[in-house]
Amino acid sequence: MRNIMKFGEYEAVISFDPEISMFRGEFVGLNGGADFYADNIRKLRKEGETSLRVFLDLAKEKKISPRKHFSGQFVLRLKPEVHKKYALLAKAHNTSLNKILSQTLEQAAEDIV
Repeated sequence: MRNIMKFGEYEAVISFDPEISMFRGEFVGLNGGADFYADNIRKLRKEGETSLRVFLDLAKEKKISPRKHFSGQFVLRLKPEVHKKYALLAKAHNTSLNKILSQTLEQAAEDIV
């Protein structure tokens, strides 16, 4: 089961909060926060559409891009023994550690969204 709900070109991660017995959606990749709650999936979709519309209207009003910019760069911390294994794998394939990790992450991301 994937906990992602699509709203056109936008995605929200869905979780369940047992303390309040409600589903929670949180949009990802936006230049600000936009979340929404409901006690069933049909209502959650409706609340998500409303939340996104309000966010997009506000972004337009403030003349800011609604989407967060991703540079493609980030710091990754691994256990030293895992770092060593990937360094050996890269060397064995006559390629860079960056390329090996990038390919691994890209393949894993295909299974997510």
